[in-house]
Amino acid sequence: MRRRRVLATLGAAFATGGAGCTATGTLGGVDGDVGMTAVAFEPVTITVAAGDEVVWYNNSARAHSITAYDDGIPTNADYFATGGYDSETAAREAWDGMSGSITSGETYSHTFEVPGQYSYFCIPHERAGMVGQVVVEE
Repeated sequence: MRRRRVLATLGAAFATGGAGCTATGTLGGVDGDVGMTAVAFEPVTITVAAGDEVVWYNNSARAHSITAYDDGIPTNADYFATGGYDSETAAREAWDGMSGSITSGETYSHTFEVPGQYSYFCIPHERAGMVGQVVVEE
């Protein structure tokens, strides 16, 4: 997983000119695979192997969610969302600004067992384009 973190961080470093990035996937003292800025996941797309765990980390001052689109995950894949919701509808209905959120410095993780593409979003920042994708390979 360290190689994936390095590649994700290097990609973010090139996209942002290297500001605030390190070669270990650590930002603000939090280790993970996908960071969250004010209105973006970085990197937007991450590729992992089946059975890998992905760790999202909130390095912004805003509360965020990680919420899978119901129709954006492979058949037979486990649904994932911060707050432990079992559907996109349940997560959206429960959102009140804090239910299902992760705040600054917190992390969320999910293990991806089924190969395919997984699309997800942040409930409060979806309209601003805060969406991401995990590509799981065999």
